Amino acid sequence: MADLLTTRQVQEMLHLDRTTIYRFVENGQLPAVRVGKQWRFAQTDIDHLLHKAPWAGVPNRQTLAVIPTPPDPAAPLPTTGRHNHQAGLADLLPLACAQMIQDTFAEALGVMMVITDMQGQPITQVSNACGLYRAVIQDAEGVAHCVRTWQHLAGTPTLQPKFSASELGLLCARGLIRAGNELKGMVFIGGIAPSPWPPTPQEINALAASLDVEPASITANVNDVYRLDRPAQERTLEFVQRIADVFSHILEDRQALTGRLQAIGALCAL
Repeated sequence: MADLLTTRQVQEMLHLDRTTIYRFVENGQLPAVRVGKQWRFAQTDIDHLLHKAPWAGVPNRQTLAVIPTPPDPAAPLPTTGRHNHQAGLADLLPLACAQMIQDTFAEALGVMMVITDMQGQPITQVSNACGLYRAVIQDAEGVAHCVRTWQHLAGTPTLQPKFSASELGLLCARGLIRAGNELKGMVFIGGIAPSPWPPTPQEINALAASLDVEPASITANVNDVYRLDRPAQERTLEFVQRIADVFSHILEDRQALTGRLQAIGALCAL
């Protein structure tokens, strides 16, 4: 995620002080991601705000007056047992429940879907896998190719879902799962054929060589993918972050419940 802007760079672009930027982040008016203890901002989001936001360049004092002061961005998040900012997504998310939700969305939208951590490692089983995907993941190397695609999208600066080409040549997109202000994982959709499709025999041979599989395996499964027209693609893309937000809410509710149970336990121990 090296292409993301620092807070200082955003200060210079928007002509706002650091405290004001943190206020906008906390209020949800300025998209940002937490990388370690620092905030990072996508260039495309800042460019959009420069053309749209009424406060860009000259702070709107009336608006700022009603924005609550955020906590120190460098301070650690509250700890509630193992459900804290150091815990991984697999520790925080009820996986059986998440798998059922993921399966349902994947079938409803007619796409593949998987949840990964921020390193691109899957924590759920791929839902609604297409035949081409199944054909190339017969060994560890095939899985590694898919993980590299997920890792690449994890480092994509844009905070809004958009389609990119996977190593299989299929379209995929991701939404971000948060726990508070901390990025914890991603929801990926994929298996969608781009236009034009299928690849030519020469392209299939090149793809087979890059994936270290037999060209015949790809040829036999090249049409076992999901075909969505442009309106269906746009509709599906609109759902990606909304689905990720569902899992974010599950994390938040689970953390809150864990905190209440710990407080009750502490009272009972008195």
